[in-house]
Amino acid sequence: MATMKLQVPDALEKEHDETVRLIAAKLYESGKLTLGQAAEMCNMPKWDFAEILVNYGVHYFDLSATADLDEYRKSAEK
Repeated sequence: MATMKLQVPDALEKEHDETVRLIAAKLYESGKLTLGQAAEMCNMPKWDFAEILVNYGVHYFDLSATADLDEYRKSAEK
């Protein structure tokens, strides 16, 4: 995983972990990260991260599983 430097207001310094979780949750919601990647970004187990998503207004929905199912359905129609 790469490291990025992000400038944030001083008020967020004490909220480092919370800020990282919020960013990871929103990146997951937008489809930029998988659940596992977002959890890794927060140094959390995948299922623990899935449980906290609701705190950020994000609902757990495994988009990769849906994509796999769609691909399977398409191949079955042939």
